[in-house]
Amino acid sequence: MAMLSRRTVVTGLTALPLAAALPFPARAADELLIFCGITMVKPIKEIAGLVEARHGTRFTISQGGSEDLYSALKLAHQGDIYFPGAASYRQQFLGDGLLGEAVPVGYNVAALMVAKGNPKRIKADIGELLRPDLAVVVCNPETGSIGAETKRILDRAGTLDKVMARSVFLATDSRNLIQAMKNQQADLILNWRATAFFPENREIVDVIDLDPAISQPSKLELNLLTFSKNPDGARRFMALAASPEGQAIFRRHGFLDAAMRGDT
Repeated sequence: MAMLSRRTVVTGLTALPLAAALPFPARAADELLIFCGITMVKPIKEIAGLVEARHGTRFTISQGGSEDLYSALKLAHQGDIYFPGAASYRQQFLGDGLLGEAVPVGYNVAALMVAKGNPKRIKADIGELLRPDLAVVVCNPETGSIGAETKRILDRAGTLDKVMARSVFLATDSRNLIQAMKNQQADLILNWRATAFFPENREIVDVIDLDPAISQPSKLELNLLTFSKNPDGARRFMALAASPEGQAIFRRHGFLDAAMRGDT
């Protein structure tokens, strides 16, 4: 597995005021700045390591909630690739003229997550979020991509207001949801299923998959930014992510690939 060098910078927006995350460092000619949703950072870092090893490209990966990331790139007018946690963000922001060509690389799927071994015997039913004996945490619909997906799922189930009202708190993103499980603040969360397969989470949570009619796969697309200073390098990265080699990396990290196949 190719590793990123120490030259690579990984930044986060979630813990910083937006202004504090800007401006981004001065960039070399063969460098890429990727705005990446938190859930997809691991496969993106692995693919970036391959590109760096083969072509010498340097990377800065700015991670955070999908909407916050877009606000940052729009304000900075810098960057090469925007990778939100759902294709709906492309549709939402396309009219701004900042998002160019898009390459599909896989799918996110939301699932219920419980403590390892499922001690509360929680079932594969979205209605479990309303069980009175369970501490439930869901994501704020106004923040990360999992929040927007949570709203869509609960709207389909007709339980949005009830679940939001009984959530112990509203998480900011997928990482915050997992932290609620680690801190024993929640018995049950609704999160992107790929996060359960991260090495640091595998021994903490189990996945309970929902009916696909309720939790529909959400397309993941790499978006080339129209003001990219390195569009050729960005396209090279996007092509590798969409190649069989890149698709295997996405599957290994718990995602469905562009053909909706998964390893886990």
